[in-house]
Amino acid sequence: MKSFKKMLKAKKPLVIPGVYDALGAKIAQRVGFEAMFQTGYGTSATLFGMPDYGFIGATETVDNARRICKAVTVPVIVDSDTGYGNALSVWKLVKELEAAGASGIFLEDQRWPKRCGHMQGKEVITQEEYTEKLSAAIDAKENKDFAIVARTDARATEGLDAAIERGRQNRKTGADAVFVEAPRSIEEMKRIGREINAPLVANMIEGGATPLSSAETLNRMGFKIILYPLSVLYANTFATMSILTELKKSGTTSKFRQKVVNFDQFNDLVELSKFRKMEKRYGLQKRNK
Repeated sequence: MKSFKKMLKAKKPLVIPGVYDALGAKIAQRVGFEAMFQTGYGTSATLFGMPDYGFIGATETVDNARRICKAVTVPVIVDSDTGYGNALSVWKLVKELEAAGASGIFLEDQRWPKRCGHMQGKEVITQEEYTEKLSAAIDAKENKDFAIVARTDARATEGLDAAIERGRQNRKTGADAVFVEAPRSIEEMKRIGREINAPLVANMIEGGATPLSSAETLNRMGFKIILYPLSVLYANTFATMSILTELKKSGTTSKFRQKVVNFDQFNDLVELSKFRKMEKRYGLQKRNK
């Protein structure tokens, strides 16, 4: 597997989609993405049908990471929210995610229960407490290529100056990349790019607080990781609502025949032929007759 940290050193921006299950991860790899992000927002929505509002914990995050990481051969960076507790909880979580096959984490400084970074009502812990948690994450990792992305949500609670200062401190502590969540304008993003000397994350959420820009434009501002965490979730939701609405209305999905993959295409995606060959090799077909 290619090192995620080495990807951060390349000149070109690293565009990363968010995924929330093994199937989506396989699709992202099939179309050529070099890395992917396990979204907590998508995990909460698809496991529980609930918002990104502090409903998932370490168990759900690690279990989902294990399934996703086994399905692909590219780096998976896991949204670990606040680490689900204190510095010791973060230490344990990093150990478990490494064992699950993850290549890194995003760790944020919100006060629990956290919420999506583009929602209202967030609170952040002190920088001192976050530094303890970030240090625990760094100490816990055994693989030198395991990446720690330090996220701050202080823009919404303390202002941009404070968020930038937190980003700088997190880089000094040892974060591999820095993420200032939810800047509200291009000018704010340019300031972040100028004033934090680190690989930076730009979080592109359709309908979110931060203006959408191309990867090339963001890279010129100083951003290295161009994250689209919810595009797959929103697109799949739109497609599901559309086809089910049509089915309820007309009693058939024939109108969508050209807008869905067919039986054979889907079986190719989940590698049915590989398992048929295995079945033949182990003689299962003969014994099942």
